[in-house]
Amino acid sequence: RNVTGKVIPLFAFFAKNMAANKFAVIGLGRFGTSIARALSKNGAEVLAIDLDQERVDVVSADVAYAIALDAIDKKALASQNLQDFDGVVVAIGNDFEHLLLSVVALQELGIKRIIARASGRRQRIILEKLGITEIFQPEEEVGTLVAERLINPSLISYLQLPDEYRIAEIKTPKNIIGKTVEEVRFRDKYHISLVTLKHVEEILKDTEMYSEHHIKGVPSSQTIIQEQDFLVVFGKEPDIERFIEVNS
Repeated sequence: RNVTGKVIPLFAFFAKNMAANKFAVIGLGRFGTSIARALSKNGAEVLAIDLDQERVDVVSADVAYAIALDAIDKKALASQNLQDFDGVVVAIGNDFEHLLLSVVALQELGIKRIIARASGRRQRIILEKLGITEIFQPEEEVGTLVAERLINPSLISYLQLPDEYRIAEIKTPKNIIGKTVEEVRFRDKYHISLVTLKHVEEILKDTEMYSEHHIKGVPSSQTIIQEQDFLVVFGKEPDIERFIEVNS
């Protein structure tokens, strides 16, 4: 949700923005580079920006445009016509003052959609005071996911929604392998919905094994759940956890 004070989970951030057309990413550290490459790989036209020419060179082959410039230089930013982009991601991670000055410069240029990185609660509050409503905290999100996966190894990833609801990708519990969707009774018995199945196959190519992932589409009541499947389910967190526990 785009509401003030709401931190955007990384999964939600990517899910929301992959279909957009044009993004600029400012700050090409490890995380900013990852965002730029992911957006580009999924069809977005990406302009990657950093003050360090070496970082620009590293990502230049993976995005539409890459340029070295100072992101607090309003004149230099204006030369890139950023107002024509669907959004600007400010992913500067090692200098919060530089990030803030870059955000202010973008606001003065009239950029309507700014997505900014925060490291910790204080930085988030400051960004909120500047009027930034889309904020991501990669360290916090990764830490939360790692903790959840340690507690529940069946959990692969999830998108947290309001009111305890989430969309989660989970390993197929052993007790439902070989059963049809109808036999499992996802809704009636567990109060969750099966969105789709992701099938993983090990393929031998040039003497090396590779994993291929395929989405099975919308499952029917007679779709058989296989050991190599991963389930994408929707429901309340306690119900998903109960489903995993009962069937593991």
